Amino acid sequence: MNFYATLLVALKALATNKLRSALTMLGIIIGVAAVIVMIAVGGGARAQVEAQIKSLGSNLMMIFSASASFTGARAAVGAAFTISEDDAYAIARELPEYVVAAAPVLRGSGQIVAGGANWSTSFYGVTPEYFEVREWGLAEGRAFEAAELNGAAKVAIIGKTVATNLFGEESPLDRTIRIRTVPLTVVGVLDAKGQSPGGSDLDDIVLLPITTARNRVLGTTAVAKSRSVGSIQIKLIDGVDGKAAEEAVRELLRQRHRLQPDQEDDFTLRNMTEILQTREESSRVMALLLAAVASVSLLVGGIGIMNIMLVSVTERTREIGLRRAVGARARDILLQFLVESITLSLIGGLVGVALGIGGAELIAEWAGWPIRLVPTTILLAVGTASAIGIFFGWYPARQAAHLSPIEALRHE
Repeated sequence: MNFYATLLVALKALATNKLRSALTMLGIIIGVAAVIVMIAVGGGARAQVEAQIKSLGSNLMMIFSASASFTGARAAVGAAFTISEDDAYAIARELPEYVVAAAPVLRGSGQIVAGGANWSTSFYGVTPEYFEVREWGLAEGRAFEAAELNGAAKVAIIGKTVATNLFGEESPLDRTIRIRTVPLTVVGVLDAKGQSPGGSDLDDIVLLPITTARNRVLGTTAVAKSRSVGSIQIKLIDGVDGKAAEEAVRELLRQRHRLQPDQEDDFTLRNMTEILQTREESSRVMALLLAAVASVSLLVGGIGIMNIMLVSVTERTREIGLRRAVGARARDILLQFLVESITLSLIGGLVGVALGIGGAELIAEWAGWPIRLVPTTILLAVGTASAIGIFFGWYPARQAAHLSPIEALRHE
């Protein structure tokens, strides 16, 4: 008997007991659908973390000034200015084996006014290295020029959110905004970045030359004299040991700040990439655990297929005897029952794939969770379903193939 004829016989046998066949496939359907949904949700979580890493800038390390204490009350990290522009330049100059660039940043906040519109946001005094560290390009306009940086020019680059709230759909280039009564000309608009890992809007930002922020907007004499900054953002070389880079930066800053071995750091160092990678690893492990739990349904479905196929062999013992009596070989019987088992698994797998994709899309729409459907996942699910059909169908098929024709014909 050729394979085509065997397939027709198998399909006819399955169609004879439609309800039983459907119930047998149910375990495979649920298992495949659950695996696809879990992997899609897990993949979406990892993709979201990757996007967050990209929004921050790859291999990002951040240094903040130490916390301050005022009349016994401790303020937040960065309240005291203990690091400077010179620290940033020293890190880039003396640690070239770890660091691509280091950008000093001076932060402030206030009301931004443009014509009759206003918007409350944060502004940052930065150097050209900031754009390289954060991997942040411009959607419109240009970056700061060296003369503007040296001369504390009244210019600004704004984020998409600020541009939208102050100017609507109009181009903000060459328009004037005011920060703390200081007029600034908009020379550029940043590319959209979206949300940060903490959920804040990265596009709600105004960038100024660091000299402008220090001398004209913030106007802090002590800070101006010491060239102090609130933070330093560092881009590490791809592939370097993050821990080793962290220790090298810490040691350099302690030397520059003349700290004794028994003194605490007067700065706080955070490796943002490691934090986000830890989150990504947690998401990956959780997705694998969920997929493993969902795979139990596949195992249960496979056992159900084996049980039903054993029942089918018992019910059709006389049929097997008749086929053997008219010349069917043992391998023909084996192939027939194996094809039935694989067909059950494959149909169940395809239905499960459809339900899994639909379920993942519903989760994305209703719950707002990100998902990622990968074609290889779907192929793997279908392949697993077929493998289950072969694995759990082999024993019943082998039992049927080794039945004695005489004993089978005597079976009542």
